[in-house]
Amino acid sequence: MSAAQLTEDLIDADAGPHRDRSRRPPLRCAARRNHRSGADQSGEVGRVRVERSDLRDRMPAGGDDGSFACRRAAHDRSQLAAQLANAECSCKPFCFDLGVHMCTQADLHRSAQVVIIVLMNFAFTDEQEELRKTVRAFLEAKSSEEAVREQMETDDGYDKAVWTQMAEQMGLQGLHIPEEYGGSGFGYVELGIVLEEMGRSLLCAPFFSSVVLAANTLILSDDEAAKKAYLPGIASGETIATVAFTEPNGKWDESGIEATATASGDSYTISGTKSFVIDGSIANLIIVAAKTSAGTSLFAVEGDASGLTRTALSTMDQTRKQAKLEFSNTPATLIGADGKGWDILSATLDLVAIGLAAEQVGGAQMVLDMAVEYAKVRVQFGRPIGSFQAIKHKCADMLLEVESAKSAAYYGMWCASEMNDELASTASLAKAYCSEAYFHSAAENIQIHGGIGFTWEHPAHLYFKRAKSSELLFGDPTYHREQLAQRIGI
Repeated sequence: MSAAQLTEDLIDADAGPHRDRSRRPPLRCAARRNHRSGADQSGEVGRVRVERSDLRDRMPAGGDDGSFACRRAAHDRSQLAAQLANAECSCKPFCFDLGVHMCTQADLHRSAQVVIIVLMNFAFTDEQEELRKTVRAFLEAKSSEEAVREQMETDDGYDKAVWTQMAEQMGLQGLHIPEEYGGSGFGYVELGIVLEEMGRSLLCAPFFSSVVLAANTLILSDDEAAKKAYLPGIASGETIATVAFTEPNGKWDESGIEATATASGDSYTISGTKSFVIDGSIANLIIVAAKTSAGTSLFAVEGDASGLTRTALSTMDQTRKQAKLEFSNTPATLIGADGKGWDILSATLDLVAIGLAAEQVGGAQMVLDMAVEYAKVRVQFGRPIGSFQAIKHKCADMLLEVESAKSAAYYGMWCASEMNDELASTASLAKAYCSEAYFHSAAENIQIHGGIGFTWEHPAHLYFKRAKSSELLFGDPTYHREQLAQRIGI
């Protein structure tokens, strides 16, 4: 059996009507891609049973260094480990720890057992593609360049009618919220698809703050009372929520939290200042991180609470509003356990990083499309500028970065949907890479457009400003690379 035949003989062992396809990850096959026409595109895990005799005389395929390497889904780890437990493969302890089974021909020759090679597909399901198509059509109609320019000039920064349509007609605010709290209960892959399309259209709305920040914080808090009190309002679009944890010191980790919460019986009051709070000026629910005697804790503060002063900040990116919030003995309600706030917030910020990476991928793809289209129609010296080698190089570099960013973001979306052990490291990796890919692509888009790209009338600067602000939001690439190094033990 040849390597090509091996990859073609894909058996979708896990597929079946009892499996929930909406939760299947977009998966990548790390082996050579030789799928026949019409191969399964569902994103399910497939397995191939390969006898030792099938591979004894196989010559190494070019580029594979004589080995097969394939990535396993986390939820199949224990099952696959059991199936390989008796295989005489010298790399067995290594591959079990990392979730990768790699065996050379020599390993296969020594083994008399069946080797299971897991092949994965990095494709979205038909339902997920339909979701993307529907959301894109809605945003093209409701978040055009003209609508973005109109809303970014307002104090609220969003169109209330569109926000209501998103909730009542599209169900976007409740997409990721569990059904028992008024949502649809979809996974993070579906939410990532929506965020990617919103990044593509520069949607001006408090979606990221309400759904990605606040809703995830509540879901991870394990506080049933808080979830029942606040999640239904977020899902219906009636509640605009946000999380306030960064302060004027500019730190994104727990050491930057200096606001204090004082207990008085069963109630609390908060004093301190929070900065760079997304949609802080319009939120009617603010989840605040503050210090108590037990440590960092989370509190719910009503938007009209006494002692709360909100000041809009002047920011580079006018499509995403930020505010400074000052608390002076402001009444608050504890969320979750006292002193366990950073555990909740740290896990939330990993999900937030993945969500922002998905949004950045959408914006990066849009500026790439803009640059390529302009390079094809702009004529200089009697020929389209896209025919010049320098422009070709720029577009090719942009394409490489955008596609790589998609890989990082999509894998992060799956990790977030599964809430597996790789989420923390993947979140930092995706945020660092997607931030730089988006910013570089936005800058190159302006260069390819030339003089018109620098003008206020052209939309290129809107994406450039969003790219730069998103690069710094929740930690810049340097911060996340340091986080990644710490998390993987470097």
